[in-house]
Amino acid sequence: MNLFDVYPLFDISIVKASGSVLWDNKGKQYLDLYGGHAVISIGHSHPHYLKKIKEQLDQIGFYSNSIKIAPQLELAEKLGELCGYPDYQLFLCNSGAEANENALKLASFHTNRKKVIAFTKSFHGRTSLAVAATDDKSIVAPVNETANIQFLPFNDETALEKAMSQEVCAVIVEGIQGVGGVNIPTVSFLKKIEALCKQYGAIFILDEVQSGYGRSGKFFAHQYSGVKPQLITTAKGMGNGFPVASVLISPEIKAKHSLLGTTFGGNYLACAAAIAVLDVIKQEKLVDHTLQIGNNWINELKKLKDVKEVRGQGLMIGVELNNPCADIRKKLLTDHGIFTGSASNKNVIRLLPALNIQQHDIDAFNTAFKHVLANSAVTI
Repeated sequence: MNLFDVYPLFDISIVKASGSVLWDNKGKQYLDLYGGHAVISIGHSHPHYLKKIKEQLDQIGFYSNSIKIAPQLELAEKLGELCGYPDYQLFLCNSGAEANENALKLASFHTNRKKVIAFTKSFHGRTSLAVAATDDKSIVAPVNETANIQFLPFNDETALEKAMSQEVCAVIVEGIQGVGGVNIPTVSFLKKIEALCKQYGAIFILDEVQSGYGRSGKFFAHQYSGVKPQLITTAKGMGNGFPVASVLISPEIKAKHSLLGTTFGGNYLACAAAIAVLDVIKQEKLVDHTLQIGNNWINELKKLKDVKEVRGQGLMIGVELNNPCADIRKKLLTDHGIFTGSASNKNVIRLLPALNIQQHDIDAFNTAFKHVLANSAVTI
C-alpha cells in the first residue's frame, strides 16, 4: 500500500529531536523554527513532558468519555487559571479543525441560526464546516460548499457592519491569521465584531488554534484587544505534538447531554501532554519570554533592507519579501539546516519556533537569512 500523496515533501527523514534541534537518519542536524506548523510549544522532548506521558502510560492510556477522567478536570483547572478564563467550560477534542467544527455547531445550536461570517485569507481547518469557512476554494470539495458562509474583507469594519443581521449565527476570526500570511486583526476590528455580535445576538468565535497558548506573547492573541469572545478554539501548541484540542465555552452557553461528543477527545494521554505543556509554560514563564525575545526578533528583522514587511506578535512572525520565497526557504534548509514555514501568500516566510527558543538560535537564523538574501539569484 502507498501513502496518499497530499503534501510536497522534503527528502528528509527526522529521527530525533531535542529542544529546537532536529536530527535526520543520516546524522545531519537542523534548527527547527517552524515547530511542525506551530505545534511544538515547549520544545521537542522536554523532560517534564516526557515524564508526564510515560507516567500516565504506565497507569492507563485510554478509556472512553462514558466515565469520569480525572486528568480532564486537572487540565480544565490549570488552563482556566493560566489563560484568564477560569469561569469558562472546556470541551476537549483532537484537532484544530475539530475544535472549530464543534464551535460552529455549538453556536448554531445556541442561536438556532445558520449564517456564519468569516473573512478573506482565513484558515479554520479541513473538516466539513471548518473548511467551508476557510478562504481557499482549492481545498473545498463540492460537498462542503454551502450558502451559509459569507466571506468579508479582513479588517473591514464597514463591510462587517453592513453584513450583520438577526440571521447571523456566528462570526469566526483568527487571533492572528497564520496560513494567510501572519495578518493581525486590528483592535478596533475585534471590538467591532464583539459589539455587533452582542447587538445582533450572534456568537463571537475566536480561532486561537495557531495563535494561542502563549505564541503571541499573551496566552491568547485576542487578549491584546481586550475583547471576550464566547467561544475560543485551541489546538497546535496545546499538546506539544500530541493530538489534543479544545473549545473554551462561555458560561452563557449551557451544556446539554449529547449536544457535542467525542471518542478520543480528552483521553488520558492527551490530558497528560496538555497538563505538562501548561506546567512548563507556567514554570518557565514562557509567555513573558516569548513576548520579549519575539518582539526583539521582529524589530531586528524589520531592519533588513531586503525585507518588504515583517508582521507578527511574540513568536508568530511573518516575513514578507517582494517575490515568492520558496527558493529562499529551500536554501535556508539545504544550505543552513533551518526549517521555516510557508503561507498562502507565496512571498511570506513564517517563523513559529518553540516558545523556549534561545537567542543564539535566533542569531543563527538572522546570519543565515542575511547570507541567503545577499546571495539569492532572485531580486528581492
